[in-house]
Amino acid sequence: MRTEPKLTRLDRVFARLDREPERPAHIDVPKMSRHRIVLFAATLAFYGAIVWAVIITSWLVRLDWQVMFFRPYQQWSEIHWFVDYYVVLGQRGPTAVMVAAWLGWRSWRQHTLRPLLALGVSLLLLNVTVGAAKYGMGRLGPHYATVIGSNEMWRGGDIFPSGHTANAVVTWGILAYLASTPRARRWLSAVSAVTSLGVGMATVYLGTHWLSDVLLGWAAGLLILLALPWFEPLIARSEERIFDLRDRWRERRSRAATAPVSTPPVVVTPLPADREDVAARSPRAPVYLAPGPHTARSERTPITPAGSRRPPQPERHPRGSTSSARPITGG
Repeated sequence: MRTEPKLTRLDRVFARLDREPERPAHIDVPKMSRHRIVLFAATLAFYGAIVWAVIITSWLVRLDWQVMFFRPYQQWSEIHWFVDYYVVLGQRGPTAVMVAAWLGWRSWRQHTLRPLLALGVSLLLLNVTVGAAKYGMGRLGPHYATVIGSNEMWRGGDIFPSGHTANAVVTWGILAYLASTPRARRWLSAVSAVTSLGVGMATVYLGTHWLSDVLLGWAAGLLILLALPWFEPLIARSEERIFDLRDRWRERRSRAATAPVSTPPVVVTPLPADREDVAARSPRAPVYLAPGPHTARSERTPITPAGSRRPPQPERHPRGSTSSARPITGG
């Protein structure tokens, strides 16, 4: 009897990390339901109420000053080190890198770019909306306040709403928005809500934000998450275009790899009429080449001619000697 091996928890984790053979057929994409529209309208009304309460210097501004004078960082100084580290969960750079790494793995595993594109759209909306509100209202923070009891609006600041809180809501809430099951979405929504509120309270503890800044930042981040289903058609079209560009690029590469290498034809340019006449009138002299291979002068073997190279001369006799052929005559 053959029994299948029992998988351990570590084996199941590694099996989960493997890439799926193809894109899942059923990917849950949130839609703009009536319930979500109601939540969006209520959050937008809460956003407007916070802004109006700060503009008219209502009880919310007085509460801001009371919390600032309480100085939580002095009352509970023993947790200061922990808050300094915890507030990093709201900084845009570290949180965006961590969340993008996780969503990038999900995109690779499921053969889809939707997680990364949804993160990009949410961060773009965050920068545009929160940045415009910050510089439009120009509120100064607690450390730069000038008049006790004032709302410190339109004084060149960039503190209202809290960017740390809004960023924490968006970056951690996008994980809940992209969750694959309703149970995971509920758990991740609760975790992201607690994390973002904790980041906001950490900024109040450190004295870098008013309490109303945190409330408005939480509402600003929630508005972006609730509005994301309106951008799902844009995300789908962008994903389709990116995949089309990828397929075209791959097709071009395969064609270039399989195409035969051919030498370009040699184009012979005819000479002008005047050059043809000159060439016809003055033909070049033929060039005669040696039949054998050319050798250097140093490689040639010297040839000594046979015999003497002196021209033939009549027979000569040395001085002081008498030729036997000459007759001797007496005088």
